[in-house]
Amino acid sequence: MSKNLFLCSVLLGAIACNQQPSAPEAGNKEQPPAATNIKELSFEALFRKTEPAELTDNVFKLVGQDYTVITAGGETDFNSMTAGWGGWGVLLNAPSTWCMLRANRYTLELMKREKTYTMSYFPDEYKEQVLYYGSQSGRNSDKMKNSPLTWVKTPNGNIAYKEARLVVECKLTEVTTVAPGDFYSDSGREFIESGFNDAKDYHKLVFGEITGVWIKKQ
Repeated sequence: MSKNLFLCSVLLGAIACNQQPSAPEAGNKEQPPAATNIKELSFEALFRKTEPAELTDNVFKLVGQDYTVITAGGETDFNSMTAGWGGWGVLLNAPSTWCMLRANRYTLELMKREKTYTMSYFPDEYKEQVLYYGSQSGRNSDKMKNSPLTWVKTPNGNIAYKEARLVVECKLTEVTTVAPGDFYSDSGREFIESGFNDAKDYHKLVFGEITGVWIKKQ
């Protein structure tokens, strides 16, 4: 587990950069149709597919400041949560993501059931809506019925959001349980022990192979 975390953390920094996506070429047929209401557009009209190696976002800002909305489940019972830890890199020779989640997260339960999930990232104007998904559990509430954003199915059948500017689809690779003894800093051990007191289990490191990357059309 520690080896995987170290590998992904190093590669996370290696792929981060401050460049912005290049502007689409003139006459690009992938431009979205004119519309005043994003809710009226299909996933295909809103997003274009790209390769993981083409991503140019600064992952430290993307994950640590913009936050990740992780979504898993079926069309009738999906759930989303907000995450501020994680990264991207290469694991088992495949482009991958990783995150650390508390063991009692309902979204984690759905991730393990479905073996797939999405990680969505939003413009700053949606920060309040992004934080909503971390305000309560969806296990025993109407959290998702009151969702402030517009869910949509990707071509692969996963759930994401129309308002997102970037959607990363993942196939579950590994869920590993961490332990206080795996951490060499006092703050790390204290954090893990604190999470255990709440969930009655230790945090999980979740690794997923990237199966699709979608960028909002400009």
